[in-house]
Amino acid sequence: MYPEILHAQQVILLFQERGIRNIVISPGSRNAPLTIGFSENDFFNCYSIVDERCAAHVALGMAQQLQKPVAVLCTSGSALLNYYPAIAEAYYSEIPLIVLSADRPLHKIDIGDGQTIRQQHVYANHILYDTQLEMITSLQDKEGIATNERWINKAINTAISKYGPVHINIPFEEPLYSRVKTPSLQVKVINLLKDESTAIPDRFTAQWKTAKKKLVILATLNPPVLNKEDLDILTSDPSVLVMSEVSSNVVHEKVIWSIDTLIAPIEREEDQIQDLQPDLVITIGGMIVSKKIKQFLRRFETKAHYHVGKRRAYDTFFKLAGHIQVKPQKWVRHLPEVDMKSTYQKRWMQHFHGCLVKRADYFAQMPWSDFKVFELIFSRLPDAIVLQLGNSSTIRYAQLFQMNATHTVFSNRGTSGIDGSTSTAIGAAMAIDQPVVLITGDLSFFYDSNALWNNYIPKNFKIILINNSGGGIFRILPGHKDTKVFDTYFETKHQLTAQHLCRMHGVNYKSISKQNAFAKACKKLFSSNDQPQLLEIFTPRQINDAVLLDYFKVLK
Repeated sequence: MYPEILHAQQVILLFQERGIRNIVISPGSRNAPLTIGFSENDFFNCYSIVDERCAAHVALGMAQQLQKPVAVLCTSGSALLNYYPAIAEAYYSEIPLIVLSADRPLHKIDIGDGQTIRQQHVYANHILYDTQLEMITSLQDKEGIATNERWINKAINTAISKYGPVHINIPFEEPLYSRVKTPSLQVKVINLLKDESTAIPDRFTAQWKTAKKKLVILATLNPPVLNKEDLDILTSDPSVLVMSEVSSNVVHEKVIWSIDTLIAPIEREEDQIQDLQPDLVITIGGMIVSKKIKQFLRRFETKAHYHVGKRRAYDTFFKLAGHIQVKPQKWVRHLPEVDMKSTYQKRWMQHFHGCLVKRADYFAQMPWSDFKVFELIFSRLPDAIVLQLGNSSTIRYAQLFQMNATHTVFSNRGTSGIDGSTSTAIGAAMAIDQPVVLITGDLSFFYDSNALWNNYIPKNFKIILINNSGGGIFRILPGHKDTKVFDTYFETKHQLTAQHLCRMHGVNYKSISKQNAFAKACKKLFSSNDQPQLLEIFTPRQINDAVLLDYFKVLK
């Protein structure tokens, strides 16, 4: 069955022609024409998620894994405002998301009609393209039909080619529920004209040949981007030092895998930190997590910075010299051969390995804490999983560990907010057959607790919730700890647990608060696949910051 409304038919037919199958629907009435058309067509996979903020993040997680557009559909009014956090994340993480919002006709805006707000351009600052369709009431409206066709195609093409969110606002007049057996019109696909840039600037090549200290930073990357052969080529140059972040999904014996562990011991040692200063910086991937590397490269005024790849180029260090828009693998394979005498890579790899020796000694006597829990988790995670990481403390602790090469790692690092981490992870699990494990903190989890109000969570989905009774990251930042103001307005001290939420939503729950219970609980977590599992690990709120800060002191 199809909706009788003609411009709703256009959306459904063009989505089918363009192969956009996954539609996350937030229930409502004004969006009924599209809900009918999508849900009654076997081509589409439809999911009903009531909470719009969760729904948009679920769609985000699906698109993150599929690397294809996923649509999210809502009714009119405040519904689409609740999509905004995920829209902003999709914009900065460059994930293709298509927002379909139903609306009142233009003449009913601002006259006091219910569930009516100004929906046009509502995402203006964080959208790649937005449009409002014409209301088509007759097949005689040839111009309106052609205009809508052009706008829908452009929205789809933009989401695919520019990797990000687009918004189609669609006014509907009642009746909304009328159906027909066959569509009343045909649609035309307007394919994207690809503009592939393949040039590597001569200026860059000249700088690469002469630079004795070249720093390559690998940030958020959807695998596979660089394989072992590529990394072998890149690190064969002694003047090249490669640093990777946890979400780069890169593991290699000649790559620094914990940037903060390398920098922390020398950040106040003027001679050493200056010696690390590169002549040339190359970034590949998305947003950089490490605050230390950003501060370091800004402090010493990076001489020249190039960004490689299709992902957006940010002037993170205030010295962006160019954006080389070729695939990173092609860039590596076209690097000029340089016979460079340099000790840059060797010296800093030796320094890093020296830090790892001190690290091992510290780990051997580290008390039960957030840091200890992360050490235990990363030593016991099974192979071949998709690992989703929450923000704030979670991603920063994970940055201090070498990743398992069989894992793929994701985190919402576009806006770096705590909202939507659980919903995104569930969306990822819904899109793929591979097991998904989410590691998250307590504030992030409780903030997004409606994520569990979801009928599609795979039975093998796992959550590891580290509950330190507040926003532990604030204890690491400068501030007056353990005061009423700090506890209430910064750390947000609480006594909540996930037990009752899990019971309500059919998630198997287990909790521990001591190290000697960890191994048994972890084994049970990963061996049970008859329903979603959550392991809540309680850590002592008031010592976590000291344990982490002492780690950096020991490295010095």
